Amino acid sequence: MNKFKGLGVALVTPFQESGAVDMAGLQRLVEHNINNGTDYLVVQGTTGESATLTKEEKKAVLDFVIEINAGRKPIVLGVGGNNTAEVINSLKSLDFKGVDGILSVSPYYNKPSQEGIYQHFKAISAATDLPIIMYNVPGRTMSNVTAETTVRIARECKNIVAIKEASGNLEQVMEIILNKPKGFLVLSGDDALTLPHMAIGGDGVISVVGNAFPKRFSRMVHNGMEGNMIEARKDHYELIELIQTLFADGNPGGIKRVLKELGICKEYLRLPLVPVNEKVANKLDALTKMLS
Repeated sequence: MNKFKGLGVALVTPFQESGAVDMAGLQRLVEHNINNGTDYLVVQGTTGESATLTKEEKKAVLDFVIEINAGRKPIVLGVGGNNTAEVINSLKSLDFKGVDGILSVSPYYNKPSQEGIYQHFKAISAATDLPIIMYNVPGRTMSNVTAETTVRIARECKNIVAIKEASGNLEQVMEIILNKPKGFLVLSGDDALTLPHMAIGGDGVISVVGNAFPKRFSRMVHNGMEGNMIEARKDHYELIELIQTLFADGNPGGIKRVLKELGICKEYLRLPLVPVNEKVANKLDALTKMLS
């Protein structure tokens, strides 16, 4: 699944002050990424505030991104949840024309056992022919997908082709890389750990900072994948303070502040999320000006 290697960007969903989706801002964001090195677009992930979009808005956003993209980059759609039957229903009922793959988060809140996680992904794998990227983010789900479970899923569910690993545990990542079947991709889910992830054999990242600085971050990712670590480190250390600050007061509040400073979209969010606090905003503004 080479189309999911490199830099995938988890697109934000821009909003107007009224709360409506800002399609003009979304168009600027998509063009900014397509023209500056992003390898594929991820629509309606956590960073896209998918939890607060209605079904009608989700369809409208996806259709619009597909239209603007016009086949230039692969598109991955977030379809996940903690109700396996509902995820399966979505996979069977949605129109996936123009979609190249699915990103599906491990069930949150329920805290399933490793066997429950395996059975969940086995069931959704059987519900679609599309390639699936599983997403392990225990900081949000409160339930880690172990390396053993990931490898089991990768071996037994042939259309589960990758994992977005955001456990923050590089030993776990190494165990997956060591034991995974050939062709299964291991993608970083942490911008700050992307370069270390590349150094141990990772295949790319699904990124937040890429929304704003795709050219620089893509260059780092590809240099890392090719073993050009001296060059990759330059971009890593130029971006690291910004990356750390992006998450200091919540995501996607941080990246939306940066996108506002770049003139791509506004920083409006939907409750329960709110803009970053003044201290973080001022620091992000300064870092953005320095990097622009």
